[in-house]
Formats: sequence, structure tokens, C-alpha cells
Amino acid sequence: MKKKFCREILSLSFLALLFLQMPAQQKALKIGDVIPEEVWTTSLPLVNSPNKTTTLAKDRDKLILLDFWATWCSSCLKGFPKMEKLQQKYGDRIKIVAVSSQDRATLEKFFASKNGQRFKGVSSVSDDLLFKKLFPHVGVPFIVWIKDGKLLNTTDGDQVTENTVAEVLDGAKSSLQTVVQRDDDGPLMLSPDINLEKGFVLTNYTFFGKGRIRGLGFGSRFHRANGKTYGRQFTNLSLMEIYRAIASEIFNQHGDHFSTKRMISLVHAPKEIDFTTDNETESKLYNIDYLVSKTESDSLYPRMLRMINENTAYDASIQKKPMRCLVLKRTSNKDKIVTKGGVFTDAFLKNPSVLQNAILDFMLSPMNANNDITPLPVIDETGYKGKVDLYFSAVKDLKTLQKELAAYDLSLEETERDLNVLVIQDKKTLKP
Repeated sequence: MKKKFCREILSLSFLALLFLQMPAQQKALKIGDVIPEEVWTTSLPLVNSPNKTTTLAKDRDKLILLDFWATWCSSCLKGFPKMEKLQQKYGDRIKIVAVSSQDRATLEKFFASKNGQRFKGVSSVSDDLLFKKLFPHVGVPFIVWIKDGKLLNTTDGDQVTENTVAEVLDGAKSSLQTVVQRDDDGPLMLSPDINLEKGFVLTNYTFFGKGRIRGLGFGSRFHRANGKTYGRQFTNLSLMEIYRAIASEIFNQHGDHFSTKRMISLVHAPKEIDFTTDNETESKLYNIDYLVSKTESDSLYPRMLRMINENTAYDASIQKKPMRCLVLKRTSNKDKIVTKGGVFTDAFLKNPSVLQNAILDFMLSPMNANNDITPLPVIDETGYKGKVDLYFSAVKDLKTLQKELAAYDLSLEETERDLNVLVIQDKKTLKP
């Protein structure tokens, strides 16, 4: 018994020693946390530099900016010249470090490319695992500010300017706005921990706001279950972009196809809702998250449109209106368009114009998106559901297109139809 007890003591001692020797699992840092020693001492692999590795040990006393980036991120690349100028201006007072989780081979290939050669002065850490664990983020660019050995802030790239850097270096009150990125499928501004509540089911949810949220990207996401969409997010988009997305879904529900040609804007100041996103229009951006009961998923988009109408100075509705349009029809019973199979090719209105082993929707979409060759909405009245093959020359105008379609016993003629149209107008112009 005594020998067995000793063996157990030795085993426990060995495990305790092994545990002490294992590196501690690093948790994400919060604003104000002390930077772990390993950040200063770890050898970091470098790309686009005469040195293969580096450490931050010699930069402890500087303001350090970790600039997380990726080769596919145009905003990141756009920010590099600004970062270089700031590094030159403030010299030894700051250290700006480009950091990427992409591997060395990918980064070397990028910097060797014509596009990458513009950034000869940018050295980057590759294969990052350490920093992303300490400073987790979803999108790039993402900037980590380190000062006096502590995490000072986390921001987007837009906030890195001469003014903000000077504020931090001079100890002045900082105007930086903290950005904490999130990556979950829960509704906006609702704690992800809500799912831990037993017996609680979120059946409806509405979030609506105007103005940019820097912690979110520009775009849209879906709430889906069992193949059905019961919710939709729009983040940092113009109201017109949101209207178009919703109208497209409503049209699809009715077996119709939406395009900007089937939209009428009567808004007095159109630039308030339709513009190219830039810093001057951030206050005009919208953030929306809308959920309905999963059993009412078919009503999502009409209800979402009504909700937006209730919360803005505008009214958007789908209306039937007589419109001039181009109607696609078959002119004979001969099937000259049926596919012979082969590789799917979607290159209609390209040079040459080819549609192979594809449905006619792939022809209508580019025609409805084109304003030069087909300036009017294009409607399909062929009734053809099968896949087709169409081979045209370079189509430069409507007459050429009509002539080439005729060879397949198809016509595209201008006429008038009652069409679904998205109509947007100021509420104050509506009659009671």
C-alpha cells in the first residue's frame, strides 16, 4: 500500500510540474489590459522585408499600431500609403506593424505582383495566430492601439489620422471611437447570451437606426432555418440599396423579376437615399434588422417594407402601372433554342454573346441590367422552361439583338404592359 501511495504522489507531482510548464491559454484582451510578455518576445515572421523575423521588444515605449489586413481587402491597401506617411512623420515615437493571418507564400506572391509592388515600403507579419487570439476581429482593416504596455483601443482604419495619433502621443483627450467587431447570427444589439435562456423563443424583432455603425461592415445577412428566410439584416447601406433588395425579393415571390428600370423615384432630394457610400454620407446610412415568426417567413419582405415606411420620411410600395417595355416571344412552334448540353456558359451580351445549357433567366437579367442596348424593361412571354443554347455575335444595339434573336424564332418587340413597379416618394407629397 505504501509503495502504491508513493507512486500516486509522484504521478501527481509530475502532472503538476507538466501543467506549470505548459503555456497559459491566452484570452482576448480588453481595453486597459496589460499586454502579455509573449507579445514582446515572440519572434514574428516578416514578409517584404530584408529581415525574416522581428520582435516588438525594442518598441515597448512607443505607440504601437497593429494594422490587420489581407491581400483581398481594397480598404486595407488604400490605407497603406497613409500608414507609411504617419510612420515617417512621427519616426521613433510610433511603430506601425502590418499583420496578416495569410501565409508567407500568399503574401510573397502578392508583393511580387504588379499591384503589390506599389507597397515596397510595407513589411508585414505573416501567418498570424498570436495577435488574432489576443485581439479577435472579423473584418479588416482592424487597428489595435498599444501604449505604455497596455491595450489603449481598437478601431477601424478610418480613425487612424494625424490628429488621432497626435492626441494619443501628446496625452490629450482621445477622440477615438472604440470598435468591437462581432461575428454571430444573433439579431443586432441583442445579447448573444439570450439563447441561453431556457423556454425563451425570439419570434419577432425589429432594429432600425440611421447613421453608420463602425463595428459592422457594409452589406446584408440573412436569418434562415430549414431553407426559409425569416429575417434580414442590412448594415451601413443607403436606403435605396435596401429598397432594391427588398423589392427584388417581393418580385421573386410573385414570379417576377425586378430591375432598376421598374422603379420610379419621386423623392424631392434623391441624394438623401441614393448615393455612393463615402465619409460624407455616413449619417445617411441605415442599419436594419427585422425578424418574423418562422411560420410567417413568406410575409417577411412586405412587412419589412411597411416597417421602413413607418420609420422614415418616405413611402415605398409595389404598384401596377402601364409601362413601355420589350417583350420576348417565340414566333414559331419549332424549338431552335433547346440545349445540346455541355458546359454551362453565362456570357450573354458579352463579346461574343453566348448562353449555353442555361435557362432564359440568364438572358433576361443582363438585358434588364443594360441601359444602352435594351433601355426598357424586358419581359419574358415565351413560356419556355427548359435550358437553351444561344450564340450571337457582339451585340452593340437593339436592332442587332432583334435580328440575331429572329434566327432562333424569337422576337423582342416594344409594347405596353401593366407591370409591377417600385414607387418611392416623400410622405409629405401623399394625399390623405
